[in-house]
Amino acid sequence: MEQIVEVILASGRSAIDMTLYILMPIMVVMLALMKLLDTKGMLAILARALAPLVKVFGVPGLGVFALLKMLFVSFSAPVATLSLMHSNGMARRKIAATFAMLLPMSQANVVFPMMAVGLDMPVAIATSLIGGLFSASLAYYVLSPGKNGEEPELEPTYPETRERKSVIQILSDGGQEGMRITLAMLPMLMLAIFLVNVLRVTGVIDLVSDLLSPLMVLLGLPEAAVLPLVTKYIAGGTAFMGITLDLMEQGLISANELNRMVGFVTNPLDIVGVAVLAAAGSRVNEVVRVAVIAGIAGILLRGILHLIIF
Repeated sequence: MEQIVEVILASGRSAIDMTLYILMPIMVVMLALMKLLDTKGMLAILARALAPLVKVFGVPGLGVFALLKMLFVSFSAPVATLSLMHSNGMARRKIAATFAMLLPMSQANVVFPMMAVGLDMPVAIATSLIGGLFSASLAYYVLSPGKNGEEPELEPTYPETRERKSVIQILSDGGQEGMRITLAMLPMLMLAIFLVNVLRVTGVIDLVSDLLSPLMVLLGLPEAAVLPLVTKYIAGGTAFMGITLDLMEQGLISANELNRMVGFVTNPLDIVGVAVLAAAGSRVNEVVRVAVIAGIAGILLRGILHLIIF
């Protein structure tokens, strides 16, 4: 019992240090800036400008707004856009393309904090776009039904979030939102680190590492990478981030090795992420299978690109 208590306390200290000194400063500043751009309508303007470029991939103009929210706000931010697509009666294959596009992409709430330990954000964004648009094309042209019987085409509408507030008030609101998101991560970080520490003590991690070591060698990753990779697909991106930051502080994973992993793990394609996005509406929920299959293909493409680049 005493050993369990020691593991709990050690896990709690690690999670709190990580939250206060790494996650919170970056999330507060980045969310404040993104809130300002969003409130002033800059994201909507950018979405309109990019809409003609992504149309060929099956993504509607409104889908660009979801893309920007994923890359620069958080993994749950596109839910509002998907919900709007659902309520507007957008064609299902376009919803599927948008959903599939989001699944291989890096979520801002993981990428922003990990920039502090060497994550290459420009590359992560570039590969997110490549993987996401590949998934969108696959969902739209290959995995979705043809145009026969498709819902009538609707003009896209863009959410407007302009508010009559001063710049200081907007920045403050964004900073508070960043703080709320960070504090909401804390319980999951504590639980994830505790679970990992328990698995270490019981020898499960060593067993899994031995089983997957040939794959790690093939990918050019250390055995320590097994833990965050497994954690990601069990507990989600936030848990992955917490475990990875802890391992990097111990010197078990380098910045270059982190960037090699990024293509496979900084995405919302896990149980929690898919459930949150699918909750946007019944029409979104109907295309989950198509989106997930296409999303997996995009993640594989993106992961290979990171292995080549790094």
